[in-house]
Amino acid sequence: MVKALFFGQSPIVAILWGLLLLTSLTALFLGFWELSFVSFSTFALAVAPAFLASRLHISLPVPFLVATTLFIFASVFMGEAFDFYERVWWWDVALHAASSVGFGLIGFLFVFMLFEGDRYAAPPFAMAFIAFCVGMTVGALWEVFEYLMDTWFGLNMQKSGLDDTMQDIMINGAGAALGSFAGYLYLRGRGDGVFSRLIDQFIDRNKQLYRKSKARLRKDTR
Repeated sequence: MVKALFFGQSPIVAILWGLLLLTSLTALFLGFWELSFVSFSTFALAVAPAFLASRLHISLPVPFLVATTLFIFASVFMGEAFDFYERVWWWDVALHAASSVGFGLIGFLFVFMLFEGDRYAAPPFAMAFIAFCVGMTVGALWEVFEYLMDTWFGLNMQKSGLDDTMQDIMINGAGAALGSFAGYLYLRGRGDGVFSRLIDQFIDRNKQLYRKSKARLRKDTR
């Protein structure tokens, strides 16, 4: 399973995973317990999407895996091990802004999957709104994760506490709205940008989850 996870990924993802695992083991050997813990936690979180996807028989596009790995690497490893949250004032804002758009897209793909890819099963606005709610939920769960990491393991992911959490939630809301709006444009046939290409790429790699998408499209073009 480990071999399949590593060697079945793009070189960028495999190298990052390998570096995290090597850093964790080296720090453990040298007695740097905190660095080892942060490195291994980052590695586990980065591998989790690919592992869960393989168990659920979902194929994740390379851009998605690269983006999630870089986000986990930048937030947990760079942010905590090298204190980038304190050294670079915009680090936390940039990470939440980028990830929240992804949460919105993930929310749309999840909602679209529930309708098996039938873009006419519900009004586009309704699907986009549900996608926004899913994106907000994922962002809120990340805030809970930050709180638990700070409380249980003595990290400082929340920084200024309530102010940081509320700022992150507002940024998550804006990003989730953008991601779900991209889904709305996709349903209306007006999306031809990078987000629509990412949506198409995921759907093409997981046709079994969106059986009605291409079938309905072929029917409409006859």
